[in-house]
Amino acid sequence: MVVRVQGTAAKEALRNLAGAIQANPKLATGTTSVRVRWSGGTQAIGQVRSFEPIVIDEPPAFGGTDRGPNPAELLLVALGACQELTLLILAEQLGLRIDDIEVDVHGDLDLRGFLGIDPNIRPGFQHISITVHIASPEPEERLRELLARAERLCPVSDVLRNPVPIETTLALQRTDGVLS
Repeated sequence: MVVRVQGTAAKEALRNLAGAIQANPKLATGTTSVRVRWSGGTQAIGQVRSFEPIVIDEPPAFGGTDRGPNPAELLLVALGACQELTLLILAEQLGLRIDDIEVDVHGDLDLRGFLGIDPNIRPGFQHISITVHIASPEPEERLRELLARAERLCPVSDVLRNPVPIETTLALQRTDGVLS
């Protein structure tokens, strides 16, 4: 297995990136931005860089039309994808052979929190579980070490495990003709 990034093995690409960052630490920081715009009903359109727009919607039980995954599902997809990619890149760095990998992510919700029925229940996931399916000839102990390392280094997992300050600003555009 060789993970390739623009035709270069990820191991080499990451080594080059680490070297560049060591030489110039300012290269290590940056901002990732996305835009989400309401498109009517319970639908939103997510825009990430120049990729095709992502339709986000709710299932009919929430008044949606089920045209796309809901935000909570997208969070689980992001977590599973980040775990998988982190595992594959680390495996290559460590010289471990991975023949196949699949990640199942399950999140338990209690809607009483989201709906404001019970203020003692958080509105988000109560618990998230991840099952990593790996096909590999490597010893189980080495794969367990790989998994533990990926758990520590996966950026999405880190965001979910450790509180990140969130700052929300209102940018009001008046539509009633009244100046504020």
